[in-house]
Amino acid sequence: MAASDIYKRGRKLTVDRPVTVFLVALGVLLLAELVRQLLFGQVAVSRVIGVVWVGLMRGLVIGLAGIGLSMTYSILNFANFAHGDYITTGAFSGWSVTYLIAGGFGSRADIGALALVGAGGSVFGGTLGINVAATPVAVVAGLLVAGLTTVVLTLGIDRTVFKPIRGAGGIPLLITSVGVAFALRYLILFVFGSDTRGTTAAGSLPGIRPYIVDGTVLFTAHDLTVIVVAGGLMLGVHLLLQRTKLGKAMRAMSDNESLARITGIPTERVIRSTWIIGGALTGIAGFTFVLWKGTLSFNDGWLLLLLIFAAVILGGIGSIYGAIVGGLAIGLTAEAAVLWIPSGFGRAAAFAVMILILIVRPQGIFSGRSTA
Repeated sequence: MAASDIYKRGRKLTVDRPVTVFLVALGVLLLAELVRQLLFGQVAVSRVIGVVWVGLMRGLVIGLAGIGLSMTYSILNFANFAHGDYITTGAFSGWSVTYLIAGGFGSRADIGALALVGAGGSVFGGTLGINVAATPVAVVAGLLVAGLTTVVLTLGIDRTVFKPIRGAGGIPLLITSVGVAFALRYLILFVFGSDTRGTTAAGSLPGIRPYIVDGTVLFTAHDLTVIVVAGGLMLGVHLLLQRTKLGKAMRAMSDNESLARITGIPTERVIRSTWIIGGALTGIAGFTFVLWKGTLSFNDGWLLLLLIFAAVILGGIGSIYGAIVGGLAIGLTAEAAVLWIPSGFGRAAAFAVMILILIVRPQGIFSGRSTA
């Protein structure tokens, strides 16, 4: 290819897609700066690997929670702002059971403190020795209860709050979901208190090989739990959508609800199944998020919600696979950004990347594909 042809193509690309050129140039500059820092010893290899690993863990949780939000939008066509507080509800209910089992229910005086997940510093997860290696039964039981509780909650709210106004359109449903979010959040605050409590005995948690260059443990048993749980559930959702009648009905309804109704698809059953699957994934995501980070607070879900929305929008709103890929992208960006900018701006960097990618690809990474 002649130099003149290369110049013409490069100029045409710069004129037609300036944002794409900017993103590529920015990526090259950031990579070059990182290589420079590594060569001059300003950043350790272990730090880079650790930051990427933490971003991957956070991205898996965001992606898992984002599936439920994406399914809700795809099937019911509204953005559910109560989704973050579903996460918190699942986390608290699951950890309440975990504390009760790990604490052996104790004496009668201890039951209340255990059920309230040590509100006010009455009981500590570290004191109880809670982690997936030392108390696997308690952790698994909490995981299951978190999913089940959130399913019951989402079905109850849909039946009593969302279903009566479902025909009014997406905006009334969205505004109503904001009200539901505040009601749930402050109910959790009233019952469990506002203090942030530690939930696990992380110090006694065994590390898993291999190790990073300087001997730091690359990942722990809790990281492995997040990978197994999130990865397994994501695979399960994929198989559900592609291999079952329910999955095909969900895809048909997300494409065209009116046509799906005419062809005899039981739309109400599909909606109920959507809440069940989405609720279970959301509650489990909340529980595993707390298991991984080791602390629990009444506003955890609300703080995570904006990142989940960013992931769903970036991946292509309405796309399950987009939610997963978007979650990984947002999680990695938010964490890896600290290699170049102050840590307090990590979230801002994630949203900036989302905006830039959407300018290039307005429908998201998966081009706005529906449920499948």
